[in-house]
Amino acid sequence: MKRYSELSHVMQDGAGAYPGLPQPSVGAYLDHEQSRSRYDGKAEFYLGRIETVTNVGTYIDSPFHRFPDGEDLAAIGLPRVADLPGIVLSADPAAGRAIGFFVEKSELFGRAVLIKTGWDRFWGTDAYAKDAPFLTADFVGLLIGAGAALVGVDFLNVDDTADPVRPAHTGLLGAGILIVENLTNLSDLPRDGFSFSAVPLRVQRGASFPVRAYARIGDR
Repeated sequence: MKRYSELSHVMQDGAGAYPGLPQPSVGAYLDHEQSRSRYDGKAEFYLGRIETVTNVGTYIDSPFHRFPDGEDLAAIGLPRVADLPGIVLSADPAAGRAIGFFVEKSELFGRAVLIKTGWDRFWGTDAYAKDAPFLTADFVGLLIGAGAALVGVDFLNVDDTADPVRPAHTGLLGAGILIVENLTNLSDLPRDGFSFSAVPLRVQRGASFPVRAYARIGDR
């Protein structure tokens, strides 16, 4: 029997932006009460308003995020972000911050490769951005060589944020491999046998954007 699993953090007012960026403002342009006069008191509607940077919550990075001539979100077709065959690779919490795996390339080809560390348990706390995991250069090379379609992580950044070179973003996005950061609830997924979706809006010159990421389990 198929079922769905939510893999995104909830977007909310005043929280969830990448460290150092302004927090989102989520509220009303017109609330129900304020709108009534527009409809002669016969109806009411809530018209929402969101002001935010796009690196907020659970979000996807396009190649344009790293490269001025890379594909933006408007150029990325649905087959690259919807119903991808998925695989979860589980990291040992005792292994340290640098995350890497030795996996057969055939297991990764064309897949959404999701990295589970359990770091999402710190979401919403100062600890989330402190000494967070990151992907090793060797593992990034393996993902590129294997032809992975997308890489998703349940932590802040695929790179060590102390490294200004950002080798993981550079390598993955340069190879056309999309990145989804700040996933959650990966413990709900089996190792494989599911499809993964993380669909953003079609934004021209869109570099990054929040997504509603989810898995459909029992697909494969």
